Amino acid sequence: MDKSNVVGFSGREKNADPLTDLLRQGARDLIQQAVEAELSEYLQQFTERRLKDGRAAVVRNGYQPERHIQTGIGPVTVKVPKVRAKDGKPITFRSALVPPYVRKTRSLESALPWLYLKGVSTGEMDNALQVLVGPEAKGLSASTVARLKRQWAQEYTAWRQSRLDRDRWVYVWADGIYSGLRAEDTKLCALVVIGVNERGQKHFLAIEDGVRESTQSWREVLLDLKARGMNTPKLAVGDGAMGFWSALDEVYGATRQQRCWMHKTSNVLNAVPKSVQAKMKQSLHDIWQADTRKAAESAFEKFERMYEAKYPKAVQCLHKDRDELMAFYDFPAKHWQSLRTTNPIESTFGTIRHRTKRSKGCLSRDGMLHMIYKLGECAQKNWRKQRGFNYLAKVVQGVKFRDGEEVMTADQRVA
Repeated sequence: MDKSNVVGFSGREKNADPLTDLLRQGARDLIQQAVEAELSEYLQQFTERRLKDGRAAVVRNGYQPERHIQTGIGPVTVKVPKVRAKDGKPITFRSALVPPYVRKTRSLESALPWLYLKGVSTGEMDNALQVLVGPEAKGLSASTVARLKRQWAQEYTAWRQSRLDRDRWVYVWADGIYSGLRAEDTKLCALVVIGVNERGQKHFLAIEDGVRESTQSWREVLLDLKARGMNTPKLAVGDGAMGFWSALDEVYGATRQQRCWMHKTSNVLNAVPKSVQAKMKQSLHDIWQADTRKAAESAFEKFERMYEAKYPKAVQCLHKDRDELMAFYDFPAKHWQSLRTTNPIESTFGTIRHRTKRSKGCLSRDGMLHMIYKLGECAQKNWRKQRGFNYLAKVVQGVKFRDGEEVMTADQRVA
């Protein structure tokens, strides 16, 4: 009875997974940027305070001891700067973001982009601060947030110019994200491209201002990606209604096309009465969830026979993209879940759409793009590697797949 089958693990804190380490680093960097912006704003009020020889009377004076603030991703290290008054008049810098008594917050990393979004409306500054450190913290000025916004605008500009030729991009997902703007009748259409490289890492490649997802707007986005060094992807996934496909044919003509089944299902069901939608949706499921292309083609033809007489518009909506809806069968089955829809974009921008709505149209066009970039940057840190990423190298090498399985060559069969 004195034996136990419970195995103790030592040094668990040291064995944190790399993703958590990355998230903590991102949180640490973001909070440090915000505190430094606070300090710069604080020192501005003492610019006229000088010593007899003309030197500044209030200056930086190193940092307070490092502190650990407990977040949802574990402890995050924070360093708060100190100031010193050379003229003998005592002065102390207290950060509104990281007051001395704050030791715990729900999530610094996600709160800072939220602060960026909420902070553009100075009347909601207290709400933004409460999200970050709780109702006790006060004092973050609108000008401090403006300084942060300028810094993040510079980061967005630098990101748009970053090179893409250090990776081989295998798949890309494209979509247009609409958001309301201040004092404008039309909505901003942010053209978004996400790519996965041969190591299975997903990254935002483009977040650009577009005009109703027009071919010209997408052409400019793709030409910019090409100028930054992006190779020809093996497959592109997107909504069939976009001008993206015409632009893709011009810029990356060799890239295969896969229409998003989520968008297609919605478009097809919109063409029929609600009483029919549940049954028709199941018929659509039978197509794209089939194990083989042959079974999918059979389900496709069955769908047409069942609904063509009564609902020709729905059938035509599905039929016009038939080949492009089936492209995923020529790629590894491990990747099908990701390739059949634009979910990598939709799931990320669900949160961004919610926060855009909360902003009540207070953002300018540039501010909206910068906000989308910052929120997307935080979301990107949580992304997992592409499922079945070890197959990506084979896709890059041109290995053929049929119904999700690798096609064995004659040499391979002999071996």
